[in-house]
Amino acid sequence: MSSSPNKSNLSPAEAALREAALDYHRAPTRGKISVTPTKALSNQRDLSLAYSPGVAYPCLDIEADPSLAADYTSRANLVGVVTNGTAVLGLGDIGPLAAKPVMEGKGCLFKKFAGIDVFDIELAERDPDKLVEIIAAMEPTLGGINLEDIKAPECFYIEKQLRDRMNIPVFHDDQHGTAIISAAALLNGLELVGKDIGQVKLVASGAGAAAIACLDVMVGLGVKREHIFVVDSKGVIRKGRQDAKDGKLDESKQRYCQTTEAATLAEVIAGADVFLGCSAAGVLTPEMVKTMADQPIILALANPEPEIRPELAKAARPDCIIATGRSDYPNQVNNVLCFPYIFRGALDCGATKITEAMKLACVREIAALAKAETSDEVAAAYAGQDLAFGPDYLIPKPFDARLILRIAPAVARAAAESGVATRPIADLEAYRQELSRFVYQTGMFMRPVFAAAKAKPARVIYAEGEDERVLRAVQVVLDEGLARPTLIGRPEVIAMRVQRAGLRLKLGQDVAVIDPENDPRFRQYWETYHQLMGRNGVTPDMAKAAVRRSNTTIGALAIKLGDADAMICGMVGRFDSHLEHVSDLIGLREGAHCFATMNAVMLDKQTLFVTDTFVNDSPDAEQLTEIAAMAAEELRRFGLPPKLAFVSHSMFGSSKRPSAQKMRRAHELFAAAHPEIECEGEMHGDAALSESVRATFLPDSKLQGAANLLVLPSLDAANILFNVLKIVAGQGVTIGPILLGAAAPVHILTPSATVRRIVNMTALAAADVHATRA
Repeated sequence: MSSSPNKSNLSPAEAALREAALDYHRAPTRGKISVTPTKALSNQRDLSLAYSPGVAYPCLDIEADPSLAADYTSRANLVGVVTNGTAVLGLGDIGPLAAKPVMEGKGCLFKKFAGIDVFDIELAERDPDKLVEIIAAMEPTLGGINLEDIKAPECFYIEKQLRDRMNIPVFHDDQHGTAIISAAALLNGLELVGKDIGQVKLVASGAGAAAIACLDVMVGLGVKREHIFVVDSKGVIRKGRQDAKDGKLDESKQRYCQTTEAATLAEVIAGADVFLGCSAAGVLTPEMVKTMADQPIILALANPEPEIRPELAKAARPDCIIATGRSDYPNQVNNVLCFPYIFRGALDCGATKITEAMKLACVREIAALAKAETSDEVAAAYAGQDLAFGPDYLIPKPFDARLILRIAPAVARAAAESGVATRPIADLEAYRQELSRFVYQTGMFMRPVFAAAKAKPARVIYAEGEDERVLRAVQVVLDEGLARPTLIGRPEVIAMRVQRAGLRLKLGQDVAVIDPENDPRFRQYWETYHQLMGRNGVTPDMAKAAVRRSNTTIGALAIKLGDADAMICGMVGRFDSHLEHVSDLIGLREGAHCFATMNAVMLDKQTLFVTDTFVNDSPDAEQLTEIAAMAAEELRRFGLPPKLAFVSHSMFGSSKRPSAQKMRRAHELFAAAHPEIECEGEMHGDAALSESVRATFLPDSKLQGAANLLVLPSLDAANILFNVLKIVAGQGVTIGPILLGAAAPVHILTPSATVRRIVNMTALAAADVHATRA
């Protein structure tokens, strides 16, 4: 049984992570998941339909035809994440209660990536047969079972018994998720090096649930069982070993027991084409790697520290291809590439099992996606990264939005072909279109922006460098590798506040500092200011004073002079004052005629962008067209295809008022200039978000589904809508303001900005730097 780590033994970074994780789980709501009604319960009639007497009718229908449970209840979209806590992540046997945060986290991933609801179920039972009885008895409640963190070899037995007994999908992700992703990496790796899967020698380190499942899938793809050699804690599993002679090997190991004289990993690895690691850190040494065959493929999947670090493997064998379970190296084998989508496909077709054919379909789709032409949205989301198929891009990025669109339909098709689909999907293309809602209605949309920022951290300068929110955000930025920060502020004040907040920032080492009261660059900065503003009535003395009293001016000059790439400002003071400095010193980008702003609100079912929230009081139709185009371009940075609605009090010509005519004209101009972008207008707000409402008025609308970008007729309308949505529907989780039209990535936030928002805007600014340079 693992114990809680001694707080005194934690490094400062680990201690900070511990506190942040505990706060995250504790507030503002305890835990990470909740149960939310999907139907209105606002009056007596609603109550009579939801419960007695109305509820009797679906009950009787289900009694007569159990398949109707999929129509009348949430069962067909409900998965149980079940554990007994005997093998939790890297924590070991910590028990079911301590495993609950992990299971809740798994539920979040199901919901965010595939829209699947989850009950996390932690069972205080270690007897495999009793576990089978308990889990099987929950079949009427659940549409599928995801077994999680149950130790080997019991997990094999439990899954097999449940698969044989239950008529819903049962999937042990620790086994099959890792197996599917690693098998996709293997297929693509072998294609790159030109080796026949039926001829390769594969050596596996580890014989637990994940390792055996990986080998089983790889055998299904064509690896010959007689070419596979497995090493466990006692050495190579071979017929000459004592436990093999005594018949003590469990069945999963027995099928990979070989006749060989090699007894250790060092001996058996010689000449191997593939290494599969599901064991422990550092077990594969550079010396071992040197003895492998030409162009070896190394799948070092131990977490958090792999069997060998990629840099060590590459130093020993520059011709090797390597994948790990870590996000800070190329080719991350991450189960989130698989489990949400295989369940999505299985649930939607009413699969009674997850068959080998369904798993292999998943493998092939993941492998194929890595070789597919990169979409515009994915390229924009991962700006600055090379996403071309090759040694460093064997498998797709975990946040590639196309995964669900490829895997779920392929799984549903395989289920039908395997004869386990009770509701076969006849029109897979229509199904694929329906799935697109999960791609674009998710709070995970910031992740590609973070990935782009991390690819090559840009120099981001913070005007309010003494603000404690900024300091806390900069600590996160450094920990995440999002940017190289510069703080504008008095060093002694910053140092005092860093210490008071218990942060680990080291001025001059982790972050650069510009002191507005005493900096060697002061002369260069005020002279540059005077050059830019001298013909606007600014004298040299006025230039000196302006630079000393405005940190935003200093930040803008730093960008102008090449000392920074992007700026975050606005936490103190009026938005318009900051914008004036940006306008004077940075100016508009080439081709832009105005500044504008856009904010995003993360709603329950989608993320909604609103423009123009802070700059233009009452833009005319031509300005709205330009603002809409800049906002649409920014949406692509998030990997989102823009879908615009020009919102008005008028509904497709129902009003002749000037505001309605302006919005109608703006839509016409935008549609003519950007025919490739879905847009519609002028229309009511409800029509912008509801295709059925829109179709009542205009059945042949050019906009499909819900809009994700609302273009409002005035600053008042946009700002009021954004702030109302933020409180009543967005739980205060927002992005922005995002400044559009500037010649450099600058974002002017507001005094209410939170640490999380500053971090998000830093990532966006850094991503904008790469996109601008590209």
